[in-house]
Amino acid sequence: MTEPSRRYASVDVLRGVTVAAMLLVNDPGDWGHVWWPLEHAAWNGCTPTDLVFPLFLFIVGVSIALAIVPRVEAGAAKAPLRRAALGRAARIVGLGLLLNVVAWLAIPDAHLRLPGVLQRIGVCFAAAALLAVYARPRMRDVLFVALLVGYGLVLSLAGMEPWTNGVSRVDSVVFGPFVYAIDPATGRGHDPEGLLATFPALATTLLGMRAGAWLRAGNVRALLVAAIGCLVAGAVTQWIWPFNKNLWTPSYVLWTGGWSFALLLVVHLLADRRGWRLPGRAFGVNAIAAYAGSGLMVYVLIALGIAPWLYRVAFASWMTPLFGPYVPSAAWGVAFVAVWWLVVRWMDRRGIYLKV
Repeated sequence: MTEPSRRYASVDVLRGVTVAAMLLVNDPGDWGHVWWPLEHAAWNGCTPTDLVFPLFLFIVGVSIALAIVPRVEAGAAKAPLRRAALGRAARIVGLGLLLNVVAWLAIPDAHLRLPGVLQRIGVCFAAAALLAVYARPRMRDVLFVALLVGYGLVLSLAGMEPWTNGVSRVDSVVFGPFVYAIDPATGRGHDPEGLLATFPALATTLLGMRAGAWLRAGNVRALLVAAIGCLVAGAVTQWIWPFNKNLWTPSYVLWTGGWSFALLLVVHLLADRRGWRLPGRAFGVNAIAAYAGSGLMVYVLIALGIAPWLYRVAFASWMTPLFGPYVPSAAWGVAFVAVWWLVVRWMDRRGIYLKV
């Protein structure tokens, strides 16, 4: 029997650490000098940075299992749950579109983009929440397998090469020039948060829902077995579909899912079972506010021309002669995270929680 719904410190901590990692990898001082662990793989491969976004979607699934599923099991009316979930998803998507518009206006020579990180989070949250309300756990598990198998077949048939793969072709047709990148030689577009790749991203969210169910049940062994099983399955299937965040390949879902299970297990044992006060909670309880607020801050600094000057004076001018160009670039990112940690820490101490 599962225990009643309650707030798990481990989930807030892990969500917060993930948001802090997002800020760190999104905000180096110099994009020309970024340490490889803080960069995404150029195409195939999986760096530590490539674990961040799927971990966040995994935690979205865990949160749904802890917040929505117990209400459904308790017999709550489904229509209000559906409306609340879709309303929140629409606000997340809208906020992502707003950030894209601000970036377009603030960054010189930028073009307007429609997909984005928050847009994918909103869509995955909406789909997973509806499945939490209307589908049984076994049906969600079947859908997870179907998503991976079906998407894997699409990749096998349509190819996985940059620009010419079927996923990018669909994004080019659906979004036209409003994608992340456009190949100047062919005019083809690609977006790492595009349409088709959102389906396997939903599979990542469903993995999180399964983890959340085991977390409620106190089934630590299941989390451990799932971590090992997903890591092994990901390592095996990457010989068919290489790890690839841009395409969100089935092996990438399994590999990052395995690490997500493992991290959730470790943090659960330390924070929930042993009561350790781990860092990350302040970011975790204001996750979307920190992500969106930090993005707006960056765009304002760029628009005002302050960012390059500040980086040069405060970091690069004296660090580069001593340590080379990579240290000041990383130090800027660390300082940026520290500034926002102070912001969310202040908000947490005063009970200010911005919900989208």
